[in-house]
Amino acid sequence: MKYKDYYQILGVGRDAPEEAIKKAYRRLARKYHPDVSKESGAEERFKEVSEAYEVLRDAEKRAAYDQLGRNWQAGQDFRPPPGWQGGARPHPGMGGFSSSDFSDFFESLFGKAGAPSGFAGMSGRSGGFATSGQDQTVALDISLEEAYQGGSRAVQLQTPEREASGRVVNRTRTLNVKIPAGVANGQKIRLSGQGSAGKGGGPSGDLYLEVSIKPHHLYKIRSRDITLELPLAPWEAALGCKLEAPTLGGPVTLNIPANAQNGQKLRLRGRGLPGNPPGDQLVTLRIVNPPADSEAAQELFQRMQQELPFDPRAHLH
Repeated sequence: MKYKDYYQILGVGRDAPEEAIKKAYRRLARKYHPDVSKESGAEERFKEVSEAYEVLRDAEKRAAYDQLGRNWQAGQDFRPPPGWQGGARPHPGMGGFSSSDFSDFFESLFGKAGAPSGFAGMSGRSGGFATSGQDQTVALDISLEEAYQGGSRAVQLQTPEREASGRVVNRTRTLNVKIPAGVANGQKIRLSGQGSAGKGGGPSGDLYLEVSIKPHHLYKIRSRDITLELPLAPWEAALGCKLEAPTLGGPVTLNIPANAQNGQKLRLRGRGLPGNPPGDQLVTLRIVNPPADSEAAQELFQRMQQELPFDPRAHLH
């Protein structure tokens, strides 16, 4: 059987309010009514219009159809999901439209006439279309410190909901989210049952928070490792020294070897993001020259020039 786009049949958008749907139905029903229209195929078109209105006029049917229909296009081969069951009867006052006029597509979703109005979904509960809600994914921006330490955060979310009138509104809700220590950039935190609401008593979908770690003024992230540029004075690099280097877990003593070179990397094992195994912190040495902005400083540089036989470009010859 073929999928039917009920919105396309009535010529309305998916966000059309109930009044617009009713107006479109009345216009098309008058145009194609078998007692009025002499067009070829008018009767079939009238049945199609009436069937579309039967679904879209009812808030619960419409919500269920919307959930099912987002990934389908009119005319595609269609088969209902495994285990799908349903029952429906037409509303009164459909202008001579009877339950026998429903298409196979309609009956495959909502069943034949005679069951209580509404749906009995895969849970078997009459009066409710038991389909699971959709999963949702939203971005969660956190600091590098939060990624390292973990903790909890109150997160406000805007959730679109369709009212009975067909109008879609955003509802604000606040969730208390637990952030695990060592969460990685791009990792998703799953909140079971916090996605879109199910229909007819069906379970809600899940909410996934996709973590994005904000840029840090000191550190850069490379998977679970973090990197830090550590400035050194020329004499610290030349003679070697011990100094304090910052890490996310607090300062540590770092041994700078004598004759350390600009760009040289030192590794602090286990000082990156927590995990199994934890990441490391990579320290890149950056030698910073003092300014020669005084007579004494200039004399010192001149003395070094005279007494140190050093050619930094020797390897280029």
